[in-house]
Amino acid sequence: MSLNAFITKETVESDEDGPLSGKTIAVKDNISTKGLRTTCGSAMLEDYVPPYDATVVELLKDAGATIVGKANMDEFGMGTTTETSAFGPTKNPVDESRVPGGSSGGSAAAVAAGEADLALGSDTGGSIRCPAAFCGVVGIKPTYGLVSRYGLVAYANSLEQIGPIAPTVEEAAGLLDVIAGPDERDGTTHDEGADSDYASAATGDVDGLTIGVPTELVEGADEGVKEAFWAALDELEAQGAEYHEVSMPSVEKAVAAYYVIAMSEASSNLARFDGVRYGKSGGYEGNWNDAFARAREEGFGPEVKRRILLGTYALSAGYHDKYYAKAQDARAWVKQDFDAAFEDVDVLASPTMPVPPFKLGESLDDPLQMYLADANTVPVNLANLPAISVPAGETDGLPVGLQLIGPKFDEETIIRAASAVEN
Repeated sequence: MSLNAFITKETVESDEDGPLSGKTIAVKDNISTKGLRTTCGSAMLEDYVPPYDATVVELLKDAGATIVGKANMDEFGMGTTTETSAFGPTKNPVDESRVPGGSSGGSAAAVAAGEADLALGSDTGGSIRCPAAFCGVVGIKPTYGLVSRYGLVAYANSLEQIGPIAPTVEEAAGLLDVIAGPDERDGTTHDEGADSDYASAATGDVDGLTIGVPTELVEGADEGVKEAFWAALDELEAQGAEYHEVSMPSVEKAVAAYYVIAMSEASSNLARFDGVRYGKSGGYEGNWNDAFARAREEGFGPEVKRRILLGTYALSAGYHDKYYAKAQDARAWVKQDFDAAFEDVDVLASPTMPVPPFKLGESLDDPLQMYLADANTVPVNLANLPAISVPAGETDGLPVGLQLIGPKFDEETIIRAASAVEN
């Protein structure tokens, strides 16, 4: 039975010889590929073919990779299950009655099922780490600015990063080596990563490593998830690491702050999909406002409409200070809590997702359940930090992911710690 991991299956061979020669890569369908349809999982863009490659796609080709298709995703990256895609849901290869996570669910499912050796996803609030955890593979959300976003169709510019999904920590780190580094076409990129060798950090050596466990990110988790998490930490301790609990009270406000900021940025970014510049035409009857409304009514799914409406409301006159400004204050608080925690520890650890993979259809009627499932991942994006999800056991036969969070641009330490969990 098909997992529906791809929206477009088409092979793009590279003429170059490099570190990814012989490797097949699935590219999330919100990353521009020249001459290859890029839909963002939306009916709005079902016929859109970009005239250029994203920087990360250029780098894949330069490294000798073979692209095998565009991976299914939640529409415009808005979802935690890959069920909001206009092209149908992706199934979890571990258990086809369950979701693969989202929004990069197609990328993670393709890797977990062996339909691609490696994959690229994008992570705005957990969209690489969530499906990596649910599908039992490795996913890295890089530090904001480590990887170019040129050619990524924007959802929330201040939060999102492109990153790798792979079967092992070393392979994920090797793919990050290929895509990391500055890009003159993206003013948010940094020089860090220009000559990286993250793959060599996957040594599994955690002797003397100090790990902080934010109690707020563990307390509400499913019992089976907590058991797998603590067992993984005990294993790290046996390998020479030490861990202790820390408190980060700000993270309890993170989900609310995240969704106000992300939805506000989405309402602005998605204004371009009006049927004139981009997207389906709304026809020529009536005035332009009618045509604009028809294009967006037909082109966007329910979750995207919900987020645009909420974001527009949060930015509207009279409500900006009440919601958006307060969310930015909460974001600053989250950053301060992380900075304080890293004064005493090398990395922070939590379950990646507080629950096992949902059953297909389970969360569609309850958006709040879906939003709350992001509680452990969104603080990382608010603080622009790096994080990795690595398989850490099972609960009732379903994968559990361990999330390791590092200081800004310290990908090496989280890769080293994650490789010890893997070993």
